[in-house]
Amino acid sequence: MNIKSRLSAIAKLTLSHRWQRTLRRNRPAVDIAGSILGVATVLGSMACVALFIAYLGYDRSPAEVKSMMVWFKAIQWIYVVRILFSLIFDYRRTITYTKVIKWIVDIAVLVTLLPAIYPRPDAPWLPWLSTILYSRKFLVAVLLAYALTDICYTTVQAMGKHTNPSLILSVSFLVFIFLGSFLLMMPKCTLHHISYADSLFVATSAVCITGLTTIDVATTFTPLGLLVLGLLIQIGGLGVMTFTSFFALFFSGNTSIYNQMMIKDMISSQNINSLLPTLLYILGFTITIEAIGAAGVWLSVHGLLGMSPEEEVVFSLFHSLSAFCNAGFSNLPGGLSNPRLMNSDQSVYIVISLIVIAGAIGFPILVNFRDMTIDILRRMNRIRGRRYSQRNVHICNLNTKIALYTTTVIFVAGILLFWFFERHNTLEGMSPWVQWVQALFNSTTPRSSGFASVNPAMFLDVTLVIVIFQMWVGGAAQSTAGGVKVNTLAAILLNLRAIVTGRTRVTAFNRKISIGSIRRANAVVTLSIVSLLFYVVAMLVLEPELPPKAVIFESISGLFTVGSSLGITDSLHTSSKILLCTAMFLGRVGIISLLVGVAGDRRDPPVEYPEENLIIN
Repeated sequence: MNIKSRLSAIAKLTLSHRWQRTLRRNRPAVDIAGSILGVATVLGSMACVALFIAYLGYDRSPAEVKSMMVWFKAIQWIYVVRILFSLIFDYRRTITYTKVIKWIVDIAVLVTLLPAIYPRPDAPWLPWLSTILYSRKFLVAVLLAYALTDICYTTVQAMGKHTNPSLILSVSFLVFIFLGSFLLMMPKCTLHHISYADSLFVATSAVCITGLTTIDVATTFTPLGLLVLGLLIQIGGLGVMTFTSFFALFFSGNTSIYNQMMIKDMISSQNINSLLPTLLYILGFTITIEAIGAAGVWLSVHGLLGMSPEEEVVFSLFHSLSAFCNAGFSNLPGGLSNPRLMNSDQSVYIVISLIVIAGAIGFPILVNFRDMTIDILRRMNRIRGRRYSQRNVHICNLNTKIALYTTTVIFVAGILLFWFFERHNTLEGMSPWVQWVQALFNSTTPRSSGFASVNPAMFLDVTLVIVIFQMWVGGAAQSTAGGVKVNTLAAILLNLRAIVTGRTRVTAFNRKISIGSIRRANAVVTLSIVSLLFYVVAMLVLEPELPPKAVIFESISGLFTVGSSLGITDSLHTSSKILLCTAMFLGRVGIISLLVGVAGDRRDPPVEYPEENLIIN
């Protein structure tokens, strides 16, 4: 190296040391400026989302569009200043923790400055690239991507304030419910005006993946409205925190240990190091199943409903999404009881049943399936002479075994009982094949999906009792299904068996179930009965003119997020709709989780009380 190069390197190093020394000396001022800029960025992100909603969903005059673009550009400069500030005053932290995708979003924001720096050339080298970079849509899309990333990261950072996770989950659902209620009222989302009460009811039903609706989805919402409804269903099905956690970890990655522990519990990950792979697996599995399901639905209805190719694709995607999330919404007039579907080869009902089961099986079980698959592949490699780590003897955990066993028993019993009682009633006149397919479908949907191919109002009373039991049970824990969950039912039945047989421990599959799990199962069942009594009584008081059986069924369907109805949903008064909204919300977030979030964590006092027995017969 020559003298000139050495002097240049020394000068750069000296300047760097001086800059770092200056930053350390003025760190309090830099931190204050960074905090102010962070707050401005969050407010700008919220404003950006609101502007985008107005930009997309409302008819606008040229003057209004021009005014919106002024605000978009103001938000653009806030983002640019934030990015440059991080690079200049917090360089090391930014370089260390920023992920590749976040770099792409940041660079895209800086690229949006191109029109202000360099006017669009008359003869660009790549015309299509010039059209994109200098377009208004590119600016809005980039700003929206940055806004969503910033909101997700801020939400997960709020979890680091040691706020109760149950409370955060409840508030996040409320935010999307009210946001969705306003989105569904946008003029470009509806073919005709709907009241706010109806919009709130549908948004609550979508986010809480229930399926009850006071309006006809097929004749009310435009393609944009169906898109908004589908997004609300997807967010509600996977869980708000799953989305925000994924984006925060994937884009930034610098969440606190407390945040990562909370996310670990939410998605049932085995350790912190596997958080992002587990989130990617859950989202990837969801998208894959919904895509395969949409293809299956499309093959089942192609050329059957008299739709255009685009309408068939929309129908297939919407129903696959709705089925996997156990939402029960349909954009077909008459829903799945449409005569053309009922007179088909029944394949659509089989496909949708399989999608519903995949969504109701529970994400922890899906993660356990992944672990079992990896273990099988490793054993195969060992047989082929390759070394691998010691195999986990109990790779299929107790939760998976109990959930699958209980689900299978209820599912098979439901098919047989439905066919037995309804073969001479609603299934009368159908071929044996159609009867068994309908028995399969109608024993699957009451678990939480809410689809209906046969009018439930025509069921025998004994069939309705069986359906109500299935609605109460629901699917597996941490799934898109509702109800008290099959895990809870299995726990209380195993506890009952232990009491009857005089055992002191509750066991299953050579494993002991913890006392905490048994206590929580008993609490969930108790709260479900108490809340059901409250909502049934309240609905009967508010709707004295409607048939009591239908009102009771509606209350159960709302509280356990099923979506089935005996046909009275559109006849409810506004007060009853609001009451059912609270029932759907409690059913989705979990009453016990909400109570824990409100009451807080109260440990036992450091004393030991004398123990006595209660007389219980």
